[in-house]
Amino acid sequence: MKFTKTLMATTALTMVAGVSGAADMADEMTIVSWGGAYSKSQLKAYHEPYAEKSGVNIINDDSSAEAVAKLRAMNEAGNVTWDVVDVVAADAMRLCDEGLAMEIDADTQLADGDNGMKASEDFGELLVSDCFIPQIVYSTTFGYRTDLVGDTPPSKICDVFDLEAYPGKRSLEKRPINNMEWALLCDGVAKEDVYEVLATPEGQDKALAKLDTIKDSVVWWSAGADTPQLLADGEVIMGSTYNGRLFSVIEEQKQPVAMLWDAQVFDLDGWIIPAGLSDERKARALDYIMFATDTQRLADQAKYIAYGPARKSSAPLVSKHADLGIDMAPHMPTDPDNAKNTFLYNYEFWADYRDDIDAKFQAWLAK
Repeated sequence: MKFTKTLMATTALTMVAGVSGAADMADEMTIVSWGGAYSKSQLKAYHEPYAEKSGVNIINDDSSAEAVAKLRAMNEAGNVTWDVVDVVAADAMRLCDEGLAMEIDADTQLADGDNGMKASEDFGELLVSDCFIPQIVYSTTFGYRTDLVGDTPPSKICDVFDLEAYPGKRSLEKRPINNMEWALLCDGVAKEDVYEVLATPEGQDKALAKLDTIKDSVVWWSAGADTPQLLADGEVIMGSTYNGRLFSVIEEQKQPVAMLWDAQVFDLDGWIIPAGLSDERKARALDYIMFATDTQRLADQAKYIAYGPARKSSAPLVSKHADLGIDMAPHMPTDPDNAKNTFLYNYEFWADYRDDIDAKFQAWLAK
């Protein structure tokens, strides 16, 4: 099998079926994720072993960044073509609230832990929505070019806003989430007050005004693979992305890039099953989910990318990188040395305010 990493919206991966699928399950499924190193980790940990076990043909689509809008459109058209979709927790909550994702009973539709623990206890507080099946704890943080930052590398999140000390282009995600929080932190708002301030029009304007100070030096990204490529090419001096993508560019590609962990934003990522599937497709999706989120499979993903598994029972099984042979624990966002100053993402806030602030942010971008 061949995995092709591109910056295109969609890639396809055909897994040759070794045996016929079960008669009551679809024999093909479309799994939607984020592309790049992250999709490759899922390919190795979940898709390939599931295809070998079941004989199902899996089409891999890299459209998760547009999942909410596309699922809304599919539902309105009465033609849902996706079977399992990888989304961040806040998007899962929105999709669940809108009836666009199936509710999941963790203790009957997900596997028990290898230690016998029921799934609801094993995932614990990470089950933030009735429709959400967590996979990983990850963070959005910054990488920087070690050869372009001078003798004093950036150590604080507010260094991103310091164009005098660190002149050059930055890359930021083309959405308000995280950018607005970092902007308020660097405009003097206390960490515990950020979401209270951001809930007001004045607070939103304050965040955008801070972002205005670097707007002309920003390259905006939409795909998680963009910032690692921009850093590797030397087109930006620093940029935000997911910590696992930075691990790949630093440890696997050996680029002159380092991590800025300060004010990394902890978040959850996981699966939803779209509402409106046929019985056969629903059965296949549930079968895949039970397999892909068991204790061993979640631990296996950590062999390929630096994200912490969402199950308690998986954590002790995290060991070394499958190819590099390095200990993965120090590369996890939850490692004590990396987590000295974290920022906790507020799922409920963004589930409630996302559409309104998105509109305001996009209007600001267009100015």
